[in-house]
Formats: sequence, C-alpha cells, structure tokens
Amino acid sequence: MTRADLAVMLIVVAVIASPLTAQSKRSPPRKATPARQAPAPPTRVQAELQCPAELGLGVRTKRRFCDVLSGRDAKDGIFVTIPPHRGPVTLSFELHNRHTYSEDLVKTKQAFRQYTGTIGVLTMDNTLVDRAIVQSEFRTEQDLFDRISGGAGPGGIKAVAPLGGELIVMELPEDAVDQVSILGEKLTVVRPDGTDNFSAPGRPIATISNVMLEYRPAPPRKP
Repeated sequence: MTRADLAVMLIVVAVIASPLTAQSKRSPPRKATPARQAPAPPTRVQAELQCPAELGLGVRTKRRFCDVLSGRDAKDGIFVTIPPHRGPVTLSFELHNRHTYSEDLVKTKQAFRQYTGTIGVLTMDNTLVDRAIVQSEFRTEQDLFDRISGGAGPGGIKAVAPLGGELIVMELPEDAVDQVSILGEKLTVVRPDGTDNFSAPGRPIATISNVMLEYRPAPPRKP
C-alpha cells in the first residue's frame, strides 16, 4: 500500500467517525416542566358572626348591627369565623357609637353627647391584632346613622341607635386559623353636665355592621 492510499483511507475513516462523535455529544432532550397553577384570586364575602348581643336590623340600611361588649378575654367578644385561606386575611367593618335617643332631651337642648369608643380585635389566645376607635357627637335625630327596628317606640323602632360610622380595615395574621374576636375596651361619654367612663365587663362599648373578609381561598386538599 502506497502512502497515497494510506492517506485516502485515513480521510475516509475520519469522515465516517465524525458524525458518530458529534451525535454522541448531543445533550438529552429536556423534560417539559409542568406549568404552575396560578393562585386563586382574592374573594370578598360577608363574614359569619357569632354575636352575643344583637342590637337589631337597620330600618334604612337593612344591616345587622351587633353590640361590642367590654371584656378581658377573647371568649367574651364577637366571634368572626375565618374560612380556609392562603396568606393574610383582610377584615373590615364599620364601627359606630351607640346612643339612646330621647325626644324630650332634644326639645330641651340637653341631648348633646360626645362618645369615644375603643375596641380591640384579638386572636383566640388573647393576642391583640389591632385596636380601633370611633368618636362621634349627637345633637339631633339627623346625627344618627340609622334607626333599629323591633322596638316599642313610634313606628316600632328602638330608642338605642347607631351613631356615626368609622370604616375599620385591618390585616389578620395568617396563623389566625379559625376565628378572631372583637372585644370592647372602654367608652367615654361627655355630657353637658360631666363626663362618664365605662370599662366594666359586659358593658356595650360600640356597635359594628357590614363585617367583611377578603382572602385567597386555600387550595382543595388532595385525597
């Protein structure tokens, strides 16, 4: 075999081997990554309440009003049920002062009252989430937020009525799993002839209405 024949043979072997070498260096095909499921959109719902002191239904607003009683333990408050969720939960409600209306005091210009009510939202182990304050003044019936049906007064309305309205919005911790409690702390009432302070357990401090929850629902449990 001549040198020329040997050179030709080596070139042929190199040409045949090069596709095999290139093919052996190809990376294996990647497996498709399953798409992540998008988180559920937030939902906003009327909260489920366990109210120990119902004030009643509003004549104008048709809302349910619930008195917030003072106390020293979360078990004495208004229970708000928290649905299964992922991430934090936003609790909102309207906080009102509570006034006993008297037509005679209005006529004699002795009806002025200034109320300052302080309440707290707690987890069921008595950890304070946040406080809220509502302050409002009464002079005439037009100052009332609403009247409450089911009373013995004219038109079947109650003398006690919600006064003023403060929108309260607070974020609950993610570990507040099942319930939180809304509990009264103290009430200050300024009258033309003096000032009263109330904090004894069981005393109505304020009233709430339109309690709402906003949260992302938890994904369904896998069987």
